[in-house]
Amino acid sequence: MATQLKNLSDFSHTTVPDGAAYKIAIAVAEWNADVTGSLYKGALETLLKHGVKEENITSIAVPGSFELTGAAEILLKKHADLDAVICLGCVIQGDTKHFDFICDAVANGVTQVGIKYSKPVIFGVLTTNDLQQALDRSGGKHGNKGDEAAITAIKMAHLLATA
Repeated sequence: MATQLKNLSDFSHTTVPDGAAYKIAIAVAEWNADVTGSLYKGALETLLKHGVKEENITSIAVPGSFELTGAAEILLKKHADLDAVICLGCVIQGDTKHFDFICDAVANGVTQVGIKYSKPVIFGVLTTNDLQQALDRSGGKHGNKGDEAAITAIKMAHLLATA
């Protein structure tokens, strides 16, 4: 598994543009709140660290990861000046196929909303086999997927502005 060899929060190999010009929204799922709260904290701190102004960050909470797609759509429809939307959630494998349906729906939905609005919509959703894997990827030994999602949002907003 590649993640075992990588810290998700190591960006030493890349240049991150200054985020001062960008408006970014974060939609975070309340389900698995310990994990998603850590993802949110990582994303927010990383956006601020890379120059995104606090007043240019909009944050909303939704019940679960399935609702992230609808939240991204609502945010982009109501706030046309957004440069990117970060979707943060956590889906942990259970004993039923529910995991597969949710993960597939969210991944496809996030992609479709981004295409519809021609704006970056970032998939910051952990899809793990167990809680420990989620903890390891939300501020644990593998870094924080929230950090990665924030960096991706800034880089994609920069691409959109400069391409």
